[in-house]
Amino acid sequence: MTTTTSASTTTTGTATTPTSATTPTSTATDPSAATHTAAAVPATTSATRRATGGAAGPAEVPAARCATAGGAGPSAEPASATGPTGDPATAPGTGISADAPGIPSATPATPTTEAPPATPPVSAAAPAPTGPASATPHDPSTHGFLPERPPVRSMIGTWTRLDAMARAAAVAPDRAAAVALVERAHRAEELSALRQRVSRLSLRNAEAAAMRIAVIAVSCGWCGLDPQAPAAREVADEAFLDLWAAIAHRIDHDQFVALPTLALHNWVPERKPRRHIPIDQLARTEVLVPIVRWAPEGQPLSRLDRLMLAATRLEAHGIWLFRLAETLAGRSPDDSSTPTALRRLVRVQHALRAQLLAEATDLTAAPATPQQRAVLGALAEQGALEPPVLQAAEAVLGIGGRRMGEGRRQLLRRHLPAQHRAWLSAMDRHCAPVRTLAHRGGPDAAVYREAQESLIALRRTYTALVQAAARPAAPPLTAAA
Repeated sequence: MTTTTSASTTTTGTATTPTSATTPTSTATDPSAATHTAAAVPATTSATRRATGGAAGPAEVPAARCATAGGAGPSAEPASATGPTGDPATAPGTGISADAPGIPSATPATPTTEAPPATPPVSAAAPAPTGPASATPHDPSTHGFLPERPPVRSMIGTWTRLDAMARAAAVAPDRAAAVALVERAHRAEELSALRQRVSRLSLRNAEAAAMRIAVIAVSCGWCGLDPQAPAAREVADEAFLDLWAAIAHRIDHDQFVALPTLALHNWVPERKPRRHIPIDQLARTEVLVPIVRWAPEGQPLSRLDRLMLAATRLEAHGIWLFRLAETLAGRSPDDSSTPTALRRLVRVQHALRAQLLAEATDLTAAPATPQQRAVLGALAEQGALEPPVLQAAEAVLGIGGRRMGEGRRQLLRRHLPAQHRAWLSAMDRHCAPVRTLAHRGGPDAAVYREAQESLIALRRTYTALVQAAARPAAPPLTAAA
């Protein structure tokens, strides 16, 4: 039955109810109102409005509108006319069109997406999550495997101690000096204080802390350790291992001491751009500087610094490779667009190789210390210097510098976050039809083999860059008598 309400309770807001929504007509609350869509009952709506004598207030807005994220009502319906956007792992082929002329733009227009699904309301009194950060859907065609936002330049609060420790460890003359820094922080109970604050970190700040942990770990020679293994406590500082394990749990990534963390989370633009631009364009067009320098302040960047920045710029330039990978995913080898996409993949890989060759001149001329070469050697020994963009190309074409078994492939991918590993595994499956061109003849198979050869050349160029960074510095030339 309809209950008549006083005017004082119905004029508390100015919002009006859409004609397709219903106004509650009973004082009893329906517990399922938040889970059902609004049904159109014109007779009940008009009767209720006559009884209440005014427009519906905020309390009368249907629960179905409140349950939709952002309050999306009927105006959100046209957004889904183009179809929902799929995750790369489950809906391949959603990248760029292979019929578009030229290399695709690095900053495509944002596709129209449907309203996100309803999420249950979170109580203000509910405690903050202390477990690992939940993985959000990741679309590498947007910015590759670069972080969504520029890395944190400086940490605040108690975490400034970790910032200072990482900077000091990076410029330590040898491993013993770096280990002494960690032990000194242990005695001052700084590491335990940081350990207690890990759960309060946002995901972005936790990734920033992980980069600094990685710098300290490789400086001390601990990059191959598992922080939770009992044997690690016989080698490394126990309090530091506890902090390391807590950070790994917070970002849900155990093997983060590798190039993807040391490079992709250790850069900032030298000057702040005047306007917001996509992160891949920012890393391509701006002059980059490391957050934690391997060379002392006031001195030129070292080879290790330049190698990490080169890997970051390689990822930024490789955004087209990720988009072409999604274009090829799920395509038949007989599709007319497949050879077109493969030709563009060849051009992209040639451009990436030219980018690395341009980096080689400055890197070779940069200074290097024995400690920095020891860091590079330890990372290379663990297989932790593999750029993610090369792993993406290998997932599409199935070959790198040499044929790798499944175990070797997973060994290299363990240094990537879980969502990135899942995307690569999906590309392995969805690009399998394209890889059958390796056993065929004809012009399409020739284009595929050209793409494989360009990837091999790209890998060799990167390997040569790493070897140049690890080479001992040339002694200064003496003046002729």
